[in-house]
Amino acid sequence: MRPERLNPLFASADTLKGVGPKLEKPLNRLGLRRVKDFIYHLPDRFVERRQVADLDEAQVGEHIIIHLTVTDHRGSSTGRGPFRVQARDAAGNMVALTYFGRASYSARKLLPTGEARWVAGKLEQYGDMLQIVHPDHVSPDGAAVMGAACEPVYPLADGLTQNRLAAMVEQALGLVPELPEWVDAGLKEKRGWPDWRDALVLAHRGGHREARDRLAYDELFASALALMLVKADNRRRRGPSLQGDGHLRDRLKLPFSLTGAQQRSIREIEGDMAQEYPMLRLLQGDVGSGKTVVALTAMLIAVEAGAQAAMLAPTEILARQHYETLTEMARGTGVEIAILTGRDKGRARQATLMGLMDGTIDIIVGTHAIFQDAVNYRNLALVVIDEQHRFGVGQRLLLTQKAKGTAHCLAMTATPIPRTLTLAQYGEMEVSKLDELPPGRKPIDTRVVAVERMDDVVAGLRRHVEGGGQAYWVCPMVHENERADLAAAEERFDALRDVLGDRVTLVHGQLPGDVKDANMQRFASGEMQVLVATTVIEVGVNVPNASLMIIEQAERFGLAQLHQLRGRVGRGAAESVCLLLRGQALSETARDRLALMRETQDGFRLAEEDLRLRGGGELLGTRQSGEHAFAVATPEQIGDLLEPAHDDARLLIERDGGLTGARGDAARTLLYLFERDYGVQLLRGG
Repeated sequence: MRPERLNPLFASADTLKGVGPKLEKPLNRLGLRRVKDFIYHLPDRFVERRQVADLDEAQVGEHIIIHLTVTDHRGSSTGRGPFRVQARDAAGNMVALTYFGRASYSARKLLPTGEARWVAGKLEQYGDMLQIVHPDHVSPDGAAVMGAACEPVYPLADGLTQNRLAAMVEQALGLVPELPEWVDAGLKEKRGWPDWRDALVLAHRGGHREARDRLAYDELFASALALMLVKADNRRRRGPSLQGDGHLRDRLKLPFSLTGAQQRSIREIEGDMAQEYPMLRLLQGDVGSGKTVVALTAMLIAVEAGAQAAMLAPTEILARQHYETLTEMARGTGVEIAILTGRDKGRARQATLMGLMDGTIDIIVGTHAIFQDAVNYRNLALVVIDEQHRFGVGQRLLLTQKAKGTAHCLAMTATPIPRTLTLAQYGEMEVSKLDELPPGRKPIDTRVVAVERMDDVVAGLRRHVEGGGQAYWVCPMVHENERADLAAAEERFDALRDVLGDRVTLVHGQLPGDVKDANMQRFASGEMQVLVATTVIEVGVNVPNASLMIIEQAERFGLAQLHQLRGRVGRGAAESVCLLLRGQALSETARDRLALMRETQDGFRLAEEDLRLRGGGELLGTRQSGEHAFAVATPEQIGDLLEPAHDDARLLIERDGGLTGARGDAARTLLYLFERDYGVQLLRGG
């Protein structure tokens, strides 16, 4: 059960003064549903203000606090322009306090003529006039304004203001209890960290690096501890020992030889499956490194041992691609492979369900449909999850729990996104790497092209098509959206049809399944030469004749997506090209991503850079990228904290016998506080 002292922190947000039904939606958008969410809603930055005696001491663009006397009110004759309050400092310098819209109504009351006021705001210049637009604070009480010399700036949503949210955070901080310390005393003293409660308060005040570092350590320690509990719990479970005799694998007639990395990974997987506790292994392999044949070998081991295997894919296109590939590879082995997706209905679906129940189907490939309540297995013992970062921990468990005990689990990913990479390095998974590409894979010529050269790109596409080539054109959206300046697949499809005629087809997630499949098949067969699509083709599409990939507004995509999309070409004999069409306004991060894509095709390096650029996301939660909520800014600093957190968690589990004793109880409290659902379930289970 949750420690009683934490109950005030888990109270609903509406228990805070000033939180009513109107604020429910904006608070929910920020994830502020309970009191504890407010105390961990840390500022993005702080506004530092300097008190000045007069305007001569201040610089334009500086945030200042100054004592002014109001001399005049000046409104627009039409009522549409700005409302300006003229004010004088102690030296006689004039400044305008400028208000727009409804704010001008309250300005008259806030700043009556002839009265002195303390004003805080940003000093700007408009022509020859100094002004402060919409002052942040106005008060006759100097102490009240001086308290805003260092003011937090919080992430907001429509319907919330900084002052209102700050007041809620202050209330929440007032409810924080004193808690037992979970940080090792020696580490805490060495780093100069404050106690937990003090660290929370100071992190909202600004200028306290040690406070944020300490909170970052808390999150990393809680994550490491929870993941180690997952691993320890997994070791205690009983799983089927699967030891195949090789008779099915011997019948495989592959048109290629396995790489050394594939053979090594198969040995590692085979060893895990022979154990009596369930395997939990991540197979990392770059695009085209041959993960599918490794997965098939693992599934054949399960079938040789008299069990069933299931392969889960995130999209229907990928599921059908896997089904076709596995069926072709396993031809001649006698293994029965079937597919099940949400689109399968009627007698075909019932026949598949019966085959799974009576064991006549050895391997099932599908989407989420394969772990629904109505789907039962005779003897499921191995689950393979492709593109595992697309699935949450809960979804993975739903499928592995379809087994009589706990099924072995092999997760696969082509380009590990940051969350996956973090899980692999510091989590509960063992890792196998396919760090060799099969011979014959040609490098892809990757170029970054400005969108202003769109006409040249379309002309080049026309030449490519007239020469008998095939191409992909990927857009970030399906339809045009007036609220978002993003390229849309349907509009691009229409524009290219005007130039290239009936040689262009379209695929995106909103098309009916049969239409999508038909269009994809027409492209795969060569009937269509250009496929306009969204990222629905990111994985699972294999058309060797396609040798040109064009990604519009490439700066809108992450490194993992760009690398996966680029991997759709370079699969045949022709030289392949990937054009990254970029927009005019590029952030520094987007510029770095595109430069990396041009520089390297090494998926492992791209994954490392993705982690550096985007952060690690949540280890046990659902957020797949971004810094830990309280983590320090740079990867080097995060690594500096992660190593002791990881070691500290390991010692607490292995040396001290688990979460026992005073420090163990404190760590248990920490897990509840961070509400890592998987960790909490393990704690409840002992």
